[in-house]
Amino acid sequence: MNVVPEPLPGGSALASDYIHQYETVGHLYGGDFRNRESRVKRAEWLDGTADLRADRTAVVSYLRSYNGEHNAHEAVMRSLDLLEQPDTLVVTGGQQSGLFTGPLFVVYKAITTIQAAREAAAQLGRHVVPLFWIAGEDHDWDEVNHTYVLNRTGEISRIKLDKGEGPRSSVSEIKVEAESWLQAVGQLDGLLQDSEFKPQVMEFVTAASLGADNMTAAFAKLMGSLFGQYGLILLDSADSALRRLEMPMFAAMIERNDELEAAYTAAADRIAAGGYVLQADVTPGNANLFYIHEGARLLLHKEGDRFADRKSVVSFSRTELLELLESHPERFSNNVLTRPLMQDYVLPVLATVLGQGEMAYWAIPHQAFKVMGGQMPLIIPRMSFTVIEGTLHKHMDKYGLSFTDVRLGLDDKRKEWLTAQDELKIEERFEQTKAAFSAMYEPLIEQLGGIQAGLLKLGNSNKDKIMDQISFLQGKALDAMEKQNEAALRQWERIELSVMPLGKLQERVYNMMYYLNRYGPGWLEELMAVPADYSGTHRIIYM
Repeated sequence: MNVVPEPLPGGSALASDYIHQYETVGHLYGGDFRNRESRVKRAEWLDGTADLRADRTAVVSYLRSYNGEHNAHEAVMRSLDLLEQPDTLVVTGGQQSGLFTGPLFVVYKAITTIQAAREAAAQLGRHVVPLFWIAGEDHDWDEVNHTYVLNRTGEISRIKLDKGEGPRSSVSEIKVEAESWLQAVGQLDGLLQDSEFKPQVMEFVTAASLGADNMTAAFAKLMGSLFGQYGLILLDSADSALRRLEMPMFAAMIERNDELEAAYTAAADRIAAGGYVLQADVTPGNANLFYIHEGARLLLHKEGDRFADRKSVVSFSRTELLELLESHPERFSNNVLTRPLMQDYVLPVLATVLGQGEMAYWAIPHQAFKVMGGQMPLIIPRMSFTVIEGTLHKHMDKYGLSFTDVRLGLDDKRKEWLTAQDELKIEERFEQTKAAFSAMYEPLIEQLGGIQAGLLKLGNSNKDKIMDQISFLQGKALDAMEKQNEAALRQWERIELSVMPLGKLQERVYNMMYYLNRYGPGWLEELMAVPADYSGTHRIIYM
């Protein structure tokens, strides 16, 4: 495994400035993650504000129960024992649950979280444990119900998980029948090529999937199988057992909702004034909380002195909402702007690992932390990779292709290469023939028009038909040439499908199961051994 940096242009301008020019955007964040003093300052603040957070013993008790069910590794239990100690801090990462772990970047986020916790512990000389916050309360089923793998023939294939009928509920609450799991697991089995590691891969995928009645449970079991050995604690944000621990923060969010709205609006204005694009909506009257009614997750808005959803299916006064929270905390759920506040209430978060889009929208809650008496945690950029297999790398060298070439699109370079294989210069000679024919035929048509007007129209029509026939033969000749180079063109296609599937970075499309199937568990161990890099620089892993 050879790892080479490959900086990528574009992305969020705000995230880029956070990484490369922190001093220009520091007023929107909680501290420079690279600065040891920032880490020490954050740790000291956490030490002095334990009373602002949920009871640590109760949180650990909940986490022992959840991880005992889905992630019962000895290393995880040791992490939980450490977390129960009052001086232990946490580095978090998180993502929606996804089919068979979802895209590769989810795996990279978990790896970044584990490595960042290790580094922080060594730097601060105290215990820091990694935790993955599964955003099971999100309700965008269509975003997480599918995944992509490279199939046996090197083509991209989509696997989709079906669910039963029901309201637009949290992913953790959407029931998935055993038949749907069997179908999805069967698809994966049929798409992965046979390998010495396939029985092991399919065994742990099958065990995790068929033992779960929802997407989040299966995701947790897979993540536990992969990362439990590294002490990664898992948490499902939709777990009703967690809600009771979160009640005080939900109550504060309801009571101080107007102040929170003002804080979000002020932060959004500051971000826009800096010339940056907002990465999350900040709309007037948005309560930034969801209420779960008859299984449906409804976003609440303020209408006068009441909280209601857009269709007025539910409507509550502030007092009624607080009473409902007391009796039914499981009906409340965070949105993208209150989730950071809740995470900071539940856990002593030293730092959180985010992708660039997330880094940009986390600037919006900056002042909201202060409203709730808190401080924004440090942010660590998620590591980013593209995996290029050995044979693929040889093909890229063969055709003189770089990662940048593939990222920008290969159509022009592929055409140039194919043209270079044409010893007969077919395209050039056909174009010359067309030009010579036109030069000879058009003057004759003009002269014939002088004899009879109808001959001019007939001549032009005749010329067009002949030109069409020449073009037809030209196309056939080019097709024949492509056929002659079919094997090479398949290599070009495989390069594109492997490195930039669907025109996107590999990590945003492909599932990790293809690579585990091909290289075995050792592949993950090698990834874990790649030196940490929080510079936001994309890296190429040459296998």
